[in-house]
Amino acid sequence: MGIKRRHWAWAAAPPALALLAATGCASTPGVRAEPTAAPSVSGASTRPVARVCAEPAAGPAKAPAGAVTVDPAVTGDLAAKTKSSPPNTTFWLRPGTHRLDPDRYAQVIPKNGDRYLGAPGAVLDGRKRNQYAFGGTARDVTLRYLTVQGFVAPQNEGVVNHDSADGWVIEHTTIQHNSGAGLMAGARQRVRASCLRDNGQYGMDAYKSGGHIGGLVVEGNEIVGNNTGDWERRQEGCGCTGGIKFWAVNGADVRGNWVHDNRGTGLWADTDNNDFRIENNVLEANDGAALIYETSYNAVIRNNTIRRNNWVEGRRAADRGDNFPFATVYLSESGGEPRIKARTDEIEIYRNLLENNWSGITLWENADRFCNSPANTSSGDCTLLVRNTDRCAKPAIATAPLYADCRWKTQRVDIHDNRFVLDKSVVKCTVTCDRMAVLANYGTYPNWSPYKGERVAEAITLEQHNRWRDNVYLGPWKFVANDPSRVLDFEQWQGTPYQQDAGSTFRAGDGG
Repeated sequence: MGIKRRHWAWAAAPPALALLAATGCASTPGVRAEPTAAPSVSGASTRPVARVCAEPAAGPAKAPAGAVTVDPAVTGDLAAKTKSSPPNTTFWLRPGTHRLDPDRYAQVIPKNGDRYLGAPGAVLDGRKRNQYAFGGTARDVTLRYLTVQGFVAPQNEGVVNHDSADGWVIEHTTIQHNSGAGLMAGARQRVRASCLRDNGQYGMDAYKSGGHIGGLVVEGNEIVGNNTGDWERRQEGCGCTGGIKFWAVNGADVRGNWVHDNRGTGLWADTDNNDFRIENNVLEANDGAALIYETSYNAVIRNNTIRRNNWVEGRRAADRGDNFPFATVYLSESGGEPRIKARTDEIEIYRNLLENNWSGITLWENADRFCNSPANTSSGDCTLLVRNTDRCAKPAIATAPLYADCRWKTQRVDIHDNRFVLDKSVVKCTVTCDRMAVLANYGTYPNWSPYKGERVAEAITLEQHNRWRDNVYLGPWKFVANDPSRVLDFEQWQGTPYQQDAGSTFRAGDGG
C-alpha cells in the first residue's frame, strides 16, 4: 500500500465483551487514565468501560476438536502449517512465543475461512524483524485470544490483515508494540473486545486501496497509547495518526469502546466516510481531539462520555498564540446529505457528556478546500456527489449544481441534549479552552475559486442548518461564530442573527 494522501489537520454490548464498571480519578499528562464508569448526561454513573488490556479473556487451554496444533518451539510453524492446510482450518497456538522466519517479509497468509485461536499465553512476536503478521486477500478469517506484537510495518501499512481483506473477525486479541498500524480493516470486519495498544502510528487503520469499506463494526475494545512514533510532529500536518483512522468507510458502528491516552486524536474519520454511528464510548485523555469527522457525511454521535481530551494539542496552539477554536469534537467540512444513502440524513450529536476538555464542539469549513483546488489536501479526491474531480473547474463550478456539489459542506448538524462541563482549574487554562464554534475562513484561493470572500463563512454560520439546542452548559463557556475573532457570550449566541441554543441552560463560573 502506498503512502497515503496528505490531509489538513487544522482545519449495548454483548455479554461476551470484557467490560468492567469501575471508578477512578482524573488523569494527569503522562499518566494513563484509570477506567472510570461513564456518567450519563444527568451525571449518574451508569456506563461500563472496556477494560480489556489489563484483563484479557483467556483462550482455550486445549486444542478444539479437529484443530491443527502450532508449536512455538518450531520457528515458522504457523506460516508453514497455514500454507499446507486447506481453507476453513482451525489453528490452535500452544502457550509460548511463536516466531516467523527471520526474513522481514515472512508472514502468515491465511486461506478463506481460516481460524486462529491462541491458548493462554500464546504470543506471535515479530522480534522487530518481520514487517507483517497476517496478510493476503483471504476472506472471513478469524483471530481470537492471541497477542501479536513486535512487528515493524512501514508507515501507513499494517501488521494484522495487512492487505485489508474482507470479512475478518478480530476478537479478544491484543495487538501491541508494533510499528505502523496494529490492524488494517476490510469490508464487513468485526473488531470486538480487543486491546489495540502502543502501536507506532494507528491502533487500526480502516483503509482499503481502490474502494470503500462497508459494514465495519468496532465494539467493546480498548484503544490506548497509539502513535508512539509521534508522526504529526515528524510530518507536520500529515493527518496520519489516531487511535483509529477511517478512510472512505461506508457504514460503521463504533460502540462501547474505551479510547484513551492516544498521542493525538482518539477517533478520526477522514475523507468520504458515510453513515457512522459512534455511541456509548468513553473517549478520554487523548492528547488531541477525542473525535474528528472530516470531509465526510451522515453520522449519529450519541451517549458518549468525552473527558479530558485535547489538553496537549490545545495548549500547544494557545501557547503559540493561535486563536482558532481547536475542539475536542471537530467537524471539518462534514455534514448531513440526504442524497447519500445512510441511516440518517444529518449529523446528529446528542446525549453526550463533555467534561473538562480543551474546548467543546467546532464546526468548520475551509473556504479554499473543494474538489480540484490546490488547497484540497485530500489530494485527488472529490465529494461523493461528484466522482470526476475535473468537472470542478471554471466556468461550470460557479453554477448549479457544481457550485454546491464540489464542496464538502458542514451542514445539517444538530447538536442537542448534551451536557458541557468546564472547570478551568482542572484543565489548567486561562484562554481559548472554553470555545463552542461555527466558522470558516475568508476565501482567497485559487484565483478562479467561486468561494472567495465571506460566502462560506456566512453560509456555515447562518444558512446551512447547523444548530445547537436544548443543551446544558456549566462553566465559563464562550461562543465563536463566522470567524475566530468573533467571540460571543451566551446572550449574543442566542440572539439575532445566530439564534443558537434555543431551550438550553447556561450557568457561568467554573462547572462542577
